[in-house]
Parts: sequence; C-alpha cells; structure tokens
Amino acid sequence: MARNTRIAAVLGPTNTGKTHYAIERMLGYRTGIIGLPLRLLAREVYDRIVAARGPSVVALVTGEERIVPERARYWVCTVEAMPEGMGTDFAAVDEIQLCADPERGHVFTDRLLRMRGTHETLFMGADTMRGPIGALVPGVEFVRRERMSQLTYTGSKKIGRLAPRSAIVGFSVDNLYAIAELIKRQKGGAAVVMGALSPRTRNAQVEMYQNGEVDFLVATDAIGMGLNLDIDHVAFSGLSKFDGRRMRPLMPNELAQIAGRAGRGMSHGTFGTTGDAGQIPEDWAQAICDHSFTPLKKLNWRNPHLSFASIDALDQSLEQAPDHERLVKAREADDLRALRALAAETQVAVRAKGVAAVSLLWDVCRIPDFRGISPAEHAGLLGVIYQHLHETGRIPDDFLARQINRIDRTDGDIDTLSKRLAYIRTWTYVAQRRGWVQDEEHWRGLSRAVEDRLSDALHAGLTQRFVDRRTSVLLRRLKQKEALLAEVNDKGEVTVEGEFVGRLEGFRFRQDKDATAQEAKTIRSASIQALVPHFHLRADRFYNAPDTELDFTEQGGLMWGDQAVGKLARGDDPLKPRVVAFVDDEAGPDVGAKVERRLQHFVDRKIAALFEPLIKMRDDEALAGLPRGLAFRMVEGMGVIPRSEVADDVKALDQDARGALRKHGVRFGQFTIFMPLLLKPAPTRLRLVLWSLAQDLQEFPEAPPPGLVTVPAPEGTPALHHTLAGYRKAGNRAIRIDMLERLADMLRNEDSRGGFEANPDMLSITGLTLEQFSDLMQGLGYRAEKGERVKEKPVDVAMARGTDPEVAAGAAPDEAAPDQAAGDPEDDTPGIDLPADDTPVMDKAADEGEGAAPTLEPKPEPTDLPEPDAPLPDEGEAPIASESDTDMPESPVPAAPAEELLPGTAPDETIAGPETEVFYTFTWAGNRGGRKDRAEGGGNRARGKGGQKGRGGPKGGPKGKGGPRGGNDRSPQNFESRPQKKDRIDPDNPFAAALMGLKDKD
Repeated sequence: MARNTRIAAVLGPTNTGKTHYAIERMLGYRTGIIGLPLRLLAREVYDRIVAARGPSVVALVTGEERIVPERARYWVCTVEAMPEGMGTDFAAVDEIQLCADPERGHVFTDRLLRMRGTHETLFMGADTMRGPIGALVPGVEFVRRERMSQLTYTGSKKIGRLAPRSAIVGFSVDNLYAIAELIKRQKGGAAVVMGALSPRTRNAQVEMYQNGEVDFLVATDAIGMGLNLDIDHVAFSGLSKFDGRRMRPLMPNELAQIAGRAGRGMSHGTFGTTGDAGQIPEDWAQAICDHSFTPLKKLNWRNPHLSFASIDALDQSLEQAPDHERLVKAREADDLRALRALAAETQVAVRAKGVAAVSLLWDVCRIPDFRGISPAEHAGLLGVIYQHLHETGRIPDDFLARQINRIDRTDGDIDTLSKRLAYIRTWTYVAQRRGWVQDEEHWRGLSRAVEDRLSDALHAGLTQRFVDRRTSVLLRRLKQKEALLAEVNDKGEVTVEGEFVGRLEGFRFRQDKDATAQEAKTIRSASIQALVPHFHLRADRFYNAPDTELDFTEQGGLMWGDQAVGKLARGDDPLKPRVVAFVDDEAGPDVGAKVERRLQHFVDRKIAALFEPLIKMRDDEALAGLPRGLAFRMVEGMGVIPRSEVADDVKALDQDARGALRKHGVRFGQFTIFMPLLLKPAPTRLRLVLWSLAQDLQEFPEAPPPGLVTVPAPEGTPALHHTLAGYRKAGNRAIRIDMLERLADMLRNEDSRGGFEANPDMLSITGLTLEQFSDLMQGLGYRAEKGERVKEKPVDVAMARGTDPEVAAGAAPDEAAPDQAAGDPEDDTPGIDLPADDTPVMDKAADEGEGAAPTLEPKPEPTDLPEPDAPLPDEGEAPIASESDTDMPESPVPAAPAEELLPGTAPDETIAGPETEVFYTFTWAGNRGGRKDRAEGGGNRARGKGGQKGRGGPKGGPKGKGGPRGGNDRSPQNFESRPQKKDRIDPDNPFAAALMGLKDKD
C-alpha cells in the first residue's frame, strides 16, 4: 500500500455531516466505494450521487438490488454486499460502531480490518469507537466533528400533545400500528417507516412526511441509521427491544443514535418519551444531550479465511477464535445456523463433497432469512435451492416462476402485503447472484417488478389505514392560514378542498363521522362558510313546499321528506302544540323563524283536518248543559272515553241530548263512548302524539298497525294507552273498540247465565282462534270452561248434493286468521255496525253498566226447530241424491266390497277410538245472579267439562251435534239476572206513552 494512503476515523454524534463529508471526499476521486448499514440508506446515497454525477457512472449493489452500469466508477453498497478486491481510490464504511452489534457486528469488523481504498479510507461513526479503532487500525487519523445543533430532553408527553414534525419510535410492528391508528384519529395521520419496507415503499411514505401531507412519522429504530429527515422531536414509545433472542433495555448510546435524528442542520431538536415508556433516567438523558457515552471495549469478529475442504472444516474455520484482545468471537449467526441444519441432512451431506460443493453450500446458507418464519423452514428452503444448484448449476425456470407467481398478488391487508414483500426479497436476492439463474436480466426484472407492485400496494394500504387525508388537508391549510374552499351540492353533501366532510340534513350540518375537538372545529368552521347562503335558499324552498312533503312521527318529530326539521312541544292547549325548528345557529334568525312558521302552519292544518268532528263539537254553541259537559270530556279524551268514566252522565242524558251528540258523530257503546271517524289510523297516530305531549312523556306510545282487530297487550302497558289507540284490553290481547261493540251486540242474544259457545261470526269479526277468543272473553268478565266431546263425523254433502266437497264438509274459506282485520284490511274506515247499538232501546240496555251481565232479558226458547235443508244420511248409508243429480250424466256406483272403507271413516278408527274436539262454554262471571244456582250444582258445573252439550242457537235450545244438555233440565226462563222491575218501560223512550196505554188496556 502506498505511503500516501490516508486512513481516517470521522467520529462524533449524529447531525454532524459525517456521511455528507464522506460523499464529497469520494467524489473527489476517480473511483470509490461506500458501505452503508441499510438498504434504505444505500438507496438514498445512491440517488444523491446519481444527481451529482449521472446514472451511467454510479452502481448500486445490495442483497436484493443490483444496478451496475458498464462504466461504473462509484459503488454504493450495503456493508454485507461490498465486493472485495475492487481496488478503488476511495473506500468508506458508515456507522462503524455497529462492529459491536451481536448479529451483524462481525461483518462491520471485517470491513474495519480489511476494506481499504488505494488513496483514502474513511470510517464514520460514534466516538465510542475511538479505542477499538486505535488498537486495531495502525496509523489511523481521528477526525472529531461536533453536532451542528443542540439536543434537549423534554420528558414524557401524551401522543395527543406532541407537536407537528415529530417522530414516534417503536420497537414492534404491532406497537407501530397502534400508534399510527391513534395519530390518525387525533392528528390526521402518520407516515410509517420500517427497516423491512422496500426502498420504494419507504420513499413514498417519507415523501408524504417531507412534503407536509402528514406531520408525524411512526418508525422503528431504522431511522437511527443515517436517514436524513426533517424531524424536530423524537418520542420513544418504549425503552427496550427484542434483539432476536430476548427483550433487553436499550443502552444510552443506542438511544442517542435514534434521538439524534431530531434537529437537522442548524435547527435544534428535542427528544423524550410517550405512552407507557416512562421517563429516561436523568443521567442517561444528560449523557445523550452531552454526547458522552461509555467507550466500546470489544468488537465482534468471525474468521474471514474459511476452509471449504469439507463441511466440518468449514464449521471449524467459522468457529476459530480471534487472536486480539479487542475482538470477541461472534455468536452463531443465521448463516452458520443454516449450515449446521443442512449438514445434518443426509442428502446434503452426500452432495457437499469437495471444495466447489462446500463453497456453493456456504453461498446458499448466506441467503438472508427475509421471511423470518422459523430457522427450520428457512433451512428447508435453502436445501431445495442447493439441490437445484448442485444438480444442474441453475435454479429451474419453472420452479422459480411458480415461486414468484404465487407471490405476485396485490390483494390483502398490509400484513399480508408485508409478508409477500419479505418473500419476494428472497427470490430477488437469488436472481442477483451471478450464475444462479438462466436468464439473469429476465428474472431480476421480473422480481423487481413484483416487488414494485407489492411496494405500491403496501404504500396504498399504509396510507389508507393510517392517513385521513381530509383531516390532514384541513389541518395543514389551517396551519398555513389559507382560505378553505367549501362547496355544497344539490344533495346537501358538503366538501372542503374536494374532501367530503358531511351533509346538510334539513337545516343542520352533520359531520361525516366522529372527530376530535380540533378536527370537528376545523370542519365546521370551513363548512359553514358555504352553508350560510345555502340555508336561505333551502328555507325558501321549504316554506313553499306543499303539506304532502311534510309529516309527523309517532314520537313527535317533524319531517320534510326523510329529513328531520323540527319537533312538537307541549302547548297551552293539547290541541295546539308548539313547534321547535331544528336550525343551526349559523343559519341565522331569519331562517329559523321562517322554518318555524311553516311548521306551525302544517301542524295547525293537520289537527284541524284530522280532528274536524271533535273541533266542530267543541265549537258548537248549541250544546249546553249536560251534553256540553260530555262534549268537553270528549275533547279532553280526544274522541275516546271509557264508558265507565262517564256512566252517570250518560244515564242522565235524555234522547234529545243524545241525538245532539250523535249529530257530531258520537257513538254510545256499551264499553266506550267514541267518535268512529277518529278511530282511523291517521287521527289515532295524532291523538297519541298530542296526548303524550300534554302528559310530558319522554317516550310516546306507538299506534298499532292499521287494519288489525286485535293486537297483543303486553303486561305493564297502561289501559289508557290502549284506549287512546282505539283498543280495549281483554286478556292477553286488546280488541278494537268498534269491533268490541259489534261483539257485544252478538253477546246480547246469548244465554250468558246458562252458558253458550262461540259461533263462527264471533270468531270471524275478532279474527281469533278459539283459544285466543276464550282468553279475550275472560278479559271481558266471562268465565270460560274448557271441555272435550266426541266429534261428529262430517257428512259427505258433496256426494248428496253434488256440491264442492270442501265447502260441504264445513270449511270456512273466508274465516279470518288471528290478527287479521274483518273486512278489507286496506280500508281505513273501521267496520262499525251502528243500528245495533244506536237505537234508544239498545242505549237503555248498555246504560245498565259494565258490571252487569251484557245480555237482554232472557227470551223463551222455541219449541220447534226448523228442519234441515236435506236429511243427513245415517252412518254407513249411501248419500241420498238430490233432484239436481238428474242433470248429471249417469255413472253407476258399484257396491263397496266388505274390505273397503266406507265414506267418512278412518282406517284406524277402531284402534284410535272416536275423534274428540275442544269446546268452550262461556258464562257471565259478574257480580249479579247465578251464584246460588251454581252452588246447587246447576249450570256448567252440572254438565262437567266432558259432558255432551248441544250447539244451541241463540236461545240455547238443543241443536247440532252435541245432543241434549246434561245435568238438570233447566231452561233460561227459570233465571233472572236481577230482580224483576215493576215498570220495564223506559220513561225516556219516545214511545213510552203509547206503550203505557197498551199496558193499561191489558
């Protein structure tokens, strides 16, 4: 080596310009080579030299990337990829303090001892290397460089309080992702930098940070290896890391290497902690600020002079101990671990014979474990690669194509993309090795293209997950104090700087999603600028909108189409509620007043239209005295009053008073006094809302679905809620009050003391099954006794009369199902049978109160029953043909063989026994009449549950399939529900005088 060769160690803290100094020195020579600790940093330096000298003279050599022009003069490499024997004028190794690293230290130590330039050699690193370098490198020159800016410790801060241009450092992927998610929510987003990223992904992420698109950087300790970024503050989220074997605390010099990234050039920097990291010890913090650390004593070393005579010889040469006190044998690295794993395999041991085979095996073992899955899986992959190389000297194209094609996918989340990037790095490394593949240019280009696609997909995934562009744009513009461009489209969608931020719902601005206080304030202030004129235009359109575009909800909300624009509030009069408009304060008082005025008009007209009969009755000055009092009660009840609440007043009304109220649509029912027109769905909805407002309820009862005769009545529901909804609770269900009155009309014709069964008409108008009907009747005050009896066989009337068999067998095709409305379900008008109850005589019967049995005076039973339309055939006889049968073509019917079944019989009838049916007998369970007779064994108790009971008609006579009643032969004439009145003529009846005259004549 020539005497004028210079060997210098440029030592000092971070931000001293050491790397910049080395690049300038290299460019001062005709040729040069520089080794850097990271592929990312190598790419950064390569780009700088290309910018200064052009791409035709600059080479880049890393494990996965090889760009070597024909006239290359300057070589930028990772330390592991630095070629030996180049003989360049200049040589440099950066971050030389990594000689002490447990994993890679032996590589840096080898470069320290053996890498030299013909004219100049530089080693750049920390001051802690002064002692070892002085002891191992004779004639070295030390150059001390001072930091260009100050570094200050600021203690611990929450992430939300970190200032912009901060880097948060973590030591695990999960920790980094969690921090980035938090910063996205609080600050708009962060760039993510990790050593495992490809240079393309890393550069794209750094570019977002450098151009100000995001103000925060989340990174691993990779940023401590010379990456030059505009960072003002470094915050450690942890003070320990996993070194490949165990968790260990970071030493002060390691913390200083990372913290030194804060403050570039002449700008001062700060460092501290965040999250759960706690505080850095005071003496450590002071040492970092003063750049004063304990000098390194030992460097890791591995024998560079290897023997390839055999696998054992290679292993022994790798295990050779150093002969210098400053050197210590390196621990087992990944390549040595892989060599020993493959040596244990018989096929590999057989192949690895001779210097060439062992040297090839060692080259294969030096393929880095980019995937990081497990040593065993990594060794298995290396074994396959070695087998191909040993057998054919090349890796087969089809094998390599299958491996790369399997990875060439850009779908999946960021973890999946990161794994694929790690996998492609293995094959990129393989393609870079000379002679390992058939067409090196093809496979290098293909692997690079796949890596680039995955890198772009990973950058997009990281950005989508960890950057909220909308918030970052708003915060950046706000910081720069620029005017924000906000727009509102015809759908009410609000955009700021092209980013969707929310929508206008009615006259209120709704932000797109939950945001931090700072973000919400920024979005709102920017959006309102465009919304103010839009508020006025929308208010004008709303004021001129027809009532058909407006509606109210069952909870008192006021809607304009599908947008809430206000709500109803309690007023001085239940029929005159107030309205509260939903209008943002920024819209101005004029907009709010216009919206409120339009809503009040809508509500007033809606009440006037739906409650027109009630309002007319209220304002009828012709009503006076007791009728006016009852009318007032009807207005209070909004058209529906339980009769029990006004029973005395109703009894006191004469027929003229009743007629005056009936003119306004009032119906006097047995259970309820109501106005049928106000039972329609729309007035019912409005009645429930207005009543709830008057009662200051927080949650309004909802109206039942329209068209249902009965609805479920859950326990705990107040009876008044059912009444206001137009229903009356009876058992587990509630029945519509108008249909209840129709049912009451039917019940008046039944023997409620002797007992009766439900007829099909009762089940039809209620839409209930027999079981449900029995529960309803018990809710109305009846006793229901369940029984069973033999079911009579259906008569084949179809054969007897030539009719449809299903209809003849007693099917009821129009029998209503449970909860189905009687009549047309689409008709809003309830089915009301007025004549049955609105005659004076029926009013008189209803006036006797709900506590009495709801029946008229029992009537004598008829002694003769009408004959059936046609005689029914006895069991086993052939049906008797009717006269209509003569019109049908004759078809002889052969006699049934003895083994055949006759019509109306079942195959297993003799085994199963006679078929039975369930029936219910209903008797009045009120407080008058019947007790003495039941105590003596009469009534239903005498018959028993299973007794035969005929299906009597309205008078209870013996009819149908049940036969005569069991027990004592009592007829309804023998019972009275109350003491016989001397005068049974209603004095209020307009025909009372004539009836009294007839009575006197008798």
